[in-house]
Amino acid sequence: MTGYKKTTEKNLMVFSGRAHPELAEEVADLLGTDLVPTLAYEFANSEIYVRYEESVRGCDAFVIQSHTAPINEWIMEHLIMVDALKRASAKRITVVMPFYGYARQDKKHRGREPISARLMADLFKTAGADRLIAIDLHADQIQGYFDGPVDHLMALPILTDYVMEKYGHQPLCVVSPDAGRIKVAERWSAKLGGAPLAFIHKTRRTDRPNETVANRVVGEVAGKICVLTDDMIDTGGTIVKAAEALVADGAAGVIIAATHAILSDPAVDRLKNCSAVEVIVTNTLPIPEDRRFDKLTILSISPLVARAIREVFEDGSVTSMFDGHA
Repeated sequence: MTGYKKTTEKNLMVFSGRAHPELAEEVADLLGTDLVPTLAYEFANSEIYVRYEESVRGCDAFVIQSHTAPINEWIMEHLIMVDALKRASAKRITVVMPFYGYARQDKKHRGREPISARLMADLFKTAGADRLIAIDLHADQIQGYFDGPVDHLMALPILTDYVMEKYGHQPLCVVSPDAGRIKVAERWSAKLGGAPLAFIHKTRRTDRPNETVANRVVGEVAGKICVLTDDMIDTGGTIVKAAEALVADGAAGVIIAATHAILSDPAVDRLKNCSAVEVIVTNTLPIPEDRRFDKLTILSISPLVARAIREVFEDGSVTSMFDGHA
């Protein structure tokens, strides 16, 4: 008999970059493990250095980094972490990006523009990633940009459970901030007991980023608590204009619910002073104390991420987490 056989045990290891270590620590704690000790720093010319302080040979590696500001720095660190794992003989490398940087640049609106979301996928594949896990991508087609498995998680169950518990006894209406996100709003409606739908018709300026120039409510919102949903809040201009349009159309109240709280200036001031009664977000991105305000509610995404990691590690089904819709 030739050859040599040995049965080996799978070894899950969780790694974190420096962008949002609190989330990674929550995830590792739920998985019953610790983050792998990692040495990371910048050289004098701002080049990033990363080294793991434990052997990673043959492990099933999950590398968590959320792409927050300064976004290019943290993406580069994420890529370097993946490269270090590949060169240290990790068996499988899964990139966990709660917020996928450059996801809004998913197609060409005009000539001579990049498709940066595809470039991101190519970079991680080249670095050595075998699989991606992301939460509420800006566009579903981004899953097809990466040449390998992509697990697209949804914060929907976490957000809808909270809204249903707090506001479920009142007449609700689910509102999409634009026509393109109606499918997401339909999922919200199903989770909120078949609440009616509405959407905001808007015109976006191609010459000015983060700016819309018109709002009109399509649907019946008078007398209802409107749940205004979106995947992200960046400068807050779009979502605040939508909230004001709903109030002007007779809504009894507006709740803003979004997965990714980017909160670039002047988002905090806009949200503080808008007519929404509550702004509900998750912690896919770090939210420092100076960007928190009274009507902001932050829900933890870590149980969702931890369960997805466990399903991938144990060769289970991530789709089963979302009733077959993921």
